[in-house]
Amino acid sequence: MKRVAAILFLLPLAPAGALAQADDAAITGMRLFNQSCRGCHTPPHAGSAQYGPALSRDSLGGQDEALRAVIANGSPRMPGFKSNFRQEDISALVAFLKALPPGPARSPESD
Repeated sequence: MKRVAAILFLLPLAPAGALAQADDAAITGMRLFNQSCRGCHTPPHAGSAQYGPALSRDSLGGQDEALRAVIANGSPRMPGFKSNFRQEDISALVAFLKALPPGPARSPESD
């Protein structure tokens, strides 16, 4: 019952269609995504450009290890989170991303 309540509470914060078949790791990943990633990786308010790319199960070719590496170490435009997140947290974020369907292709510079 607590799991269903958590999903119903957090689902409006997730991108559309996320976690159709949620598990505990993906729920934790969704919470972490909403706290630390959402500001750059989801469409902002009208009139604002999206900073980071939209993420999905196809990001970085769907390769779990590549996703873990970028989350931990960052990229030229993104800070790394290895100081903020434990390995379990990074794995939970990957589980959440693997639950997201691909969206329309779009680059942050196209806004």
